Amino acid sequence: MTDTTAAAASPEASTLPPANTAAVKRGPHPVLLQLAQLYPALFGATVQPLKRGIFQDLLAAHGETLDKAGLKVAMAIHTRSTRYLQAVASGAQRHDLQGNAVEPMAPEHVLHAVLEVFKRRKPRPGETVEEQQQRLQRRIAQLFMDSGLTREAFLERANTKEPKALETITAALDYAAEQDARAEAVQRSFAASGAATPAAFAQMYGMHPKAVERQLARAAQLQNLQS
Repeated sequence: MTDTTAAAASPEASTLPPANTAAVKRGPHPVLLQLAQLYPALFGATVQPLKRGIFQDLLAAHGETLDKAGLKVAMAIHTRSTRYLQAVASGAQRHDLQGNAVEPMAPEHVLHAVLEVFKRRKPRPGETVEEQQQRLQRRIAQLFMDSGLTREAFLERANTKEPKALETITAALDYAAEQDARAEAVQRSFAASGAATPAAFAQMYGMHPKAVERQLARAAQLQNLQS
């Protein structure tokens, strides 16, 4: 994982030294073992995205027992680990030391984590590389639609010039544009149908009610973006 990607997924990682990969292969860093005992919900069997400034919070809470240099290395290893990136890629909120969700994860941080996780993954059994790439594009397209951003704003916040990543993001946004066109078409058809509810409209046209609701919600979101 590049330092840029690590910083995007976890801003605090940008101030940390590169992870010692040899140390990772030897086993868990001793400070990570300490953190897992102190905060099992954050650093234990399961992990959660961490709030910005968590390094300073840890020093303030355990400055006498945690080695500062060791903590920097441990945090670099942790925030670059696949399981931490998977937590970020899930879109879960950032958490404080008490395990409270305290701030949403920025779309661009989720995006960079998703890209890195897929880069590290092998295709699923029976899945081709092309199919895996299409699945990645659909995941990014959904992230874009959930973000409520315009295409231009999403690309600006993605802030990547890496050709492969940019190609993937652009393809995902093109896919999202196709889905948006369908959502707007459904909205127009619903308005002209005279159906009292989305469920009634779905029944009229043999569509899944939940799919119709999602498309109508997306069409309304697009209208707000354009207004």
